Amino acid sequence: MHSPDLTQANIATLAELFPNCVTEAQGEDGTIKHAIDFDQLRQELSDHIVDGPRERYQLNWPGKREAMLASNARTAKTLRPFREESVNFDATRNLFIEGDNLDVLKLLQETYLNRIKTIYIDPPYNTGHDFIYLDDFSQTEQDYLNASMQVSEFGEKLVSNPSYDGRFHSNWLTMMFSRIKLSRNLLRDDGVIFFSIGEEELSNSVRILDEIFGSENFVSIVPRIAKTASNLGTHFASSVDFVIVYAKQIASLPPFHGEVDESLYRKVETEGPRQGDRYRDDVAFYQSSQKDIRPNQKYFIECPDGSKVIPPCSIQDEIMREGDGRWRWSKETYQKQKHLLVFKETKTSPLMDEAGKKAKYNIYTKSYLSDRENTGTLPRNIITDFINRQGADLIKKFSIPFDFSKPVGLIQYLLKIQKMNDDDIVLDFFAGSSTTAHAVLQLNSEDGIRRRFVMVQLPEPCAEGSEAIKSGYSNIAEISKERIRRAGTKIQQDSGLLGQKLDIGFRVLKTDSSNMLDVYYKPDSVKKDDLFSHVDNIKDDRTPEDLLFQVLLDWGVDLSLPIEQQAIDDKIVFFVDQNALAACFDTGITEELVKRIATRKPLRAVFRDSGFSSDSVKINVEQIFKLMSPGTEVKSI
Repeated sequence: MHSPDLTQANIATLAELFPNCVTEAQGEDGTIKHAIDFDQLRQELSDHIVDGPRERYQLNWPGKREAMLASNARTAKTLRPFREESVNFDATRNLFIEGDNLDVLKLLQETYLNRIKTIYIDPPYNTGHDFIYLDDFSQTEQDYLNASMQVSEFGEKLVSNPSYDGRFHSNWLTMMFSRIKLSRNLLRDDGVIFFSIGEEELSNSVRILDEIFGSENFVSIVPRIAKTASNLGTHFASSVDFVIVYAKQIASLPPFHGEVDESLYRKVETEGPRQGDRYRDDVAFYQSSQKDIRPNQKYFIECPDGSKVIPPCSIQDEIMREGDGRWRWSKETYQKQKHLLVFKETKTSPLMDEAGKKAKYNIYTKSYLSDRENTGTLPRNIITDFINRQGADLIKKFSIPFDFSKPVGLIQYLLKIQKMNDDDIVLDFFAGSSTTAHAVLQLNSEDGIRRRFVMVQLPEPCAEGSEAIKSGYSNIAEISKERIRRAGTKIQQDSGLLGQKLDIGFRVLKTDSSNMLDVYYKPDSVKKDDLFSHVDNIKDDRTPEDLLFQVLLDWGVDLSLPIEQQAIDDKIVFFVDQNALAACFDTGITEELVKRIATRKPLRAVFRDSGFSSDSVKINVEQIFKLMSPGTEVKSI
């Protein structure tokens, strides 16, 4: 047993008086604890400016430097393929990667640099419970409790109400910072990240996104109605979470566009070049808003009876004055598009005639449905249509045991408001139950665009005694993959003949240690008896396909390209995307085999370093390709 920690008690007392003077700091044992910012406290107790460290605007916390180091540090891991867990492995363009997302994001840096169109993530909310993504710089809940003397060595509670506040923000920020920093590199210049988060870390999330993406690339914070009936919380019933939106380069991000309400376009054009087009003519040409007023939005318009009208204003000249109304278009635009104006007689017109009296007409503009379908309307910065219950109900229909799944409709909505094309890639590196993959497949079946997805999920163990364990799932990644399988099958069935063209497959890759043996010894550390054990530098349990994917990673080749295996001279040769890469990792490779591969003129060719039948073959490989396929890049591993 331990006596009370009086230092922490004193800090708690000061926190009641000066909450802004309490911060988080890392102790000698590496734990995060509450601490006092003495410079700040001195300023609170002084009647003049106290000397101290130079002030600057920044977000700082214990562990930030470690997070930056973690994001920049190299990894020796690789990705191994698992055909038996995949769907349509050879042809699919979708990926499911199982492993810690910090490792995976590092491995994808070269292959998917500046290639991702959209990132959506729903990271662990910092609600007071332990989160699972524990890199080297974060603590488990049990470690924290032990270090802060809240439990005994046998696990019994030593305080009646254990507090986890000391590790909340710093460890969560450390975990998120490195991952967000790496993910930004993968986005295209016209790419965007959607970041779902609760109110607990909303402000900190905005600040780390500001730091990584730049505040100038901030797009919006969109509240989402998550629950319609809730009594959870203290002073307010918790009903919303948020989607934070940042662009990679705001100048390159096209405007978002929402869905058009077709029911408003009830009339049909009967003549002219737009005959047959549906349109509406109830959008008032006069606007009373004083925002974005230009000087040439005040002018007279002639009506069908020859009278002239103007928005409510002080009729002296065409100069805008305070309180004046305005037309929606400038005078120059009006001259070009006045054929789109519609005049309607009314006794309640807000317009004025030349004498300053109430006008006889009000003016509206025609708006064609076909135009609006191309440009859309700006979506509102609040989301009300997709509550959490929808996500829970849908996943139950697939008999998938998973709590707190985001609604598929929410992800579809975020994808639909963007301008997306075939082969645009959607990345989710906190995949969970793979709601994002489900949304991509569903949306592709509806609009015909062939988007691709990359899901990343840690094989987080399911809780003992949970419904998932009872259903035969040992970890979250297994649940995630099964959901994609079932969702893809259902979507294809519901799509009829069109569904046969849908890519509902995914290629499963898993992080693992390098395929290569550690053979980098100092000469004097290698014993003569061990020399023959270092002839082959590849681990015994690795397959040729394992080596292929390590080569794809090393060369920065798309991991989802089609793969074909061919038997040539009794050896297995892999051809990636026809001739983008040719690889043979069998042993006993002869000059005849090399020549047959060279006749295909692949862009790249790779062999196993110890796979050649003789030293002369190994030496002659590059010469053979120089003669027969000079454009081929040749490598041995």
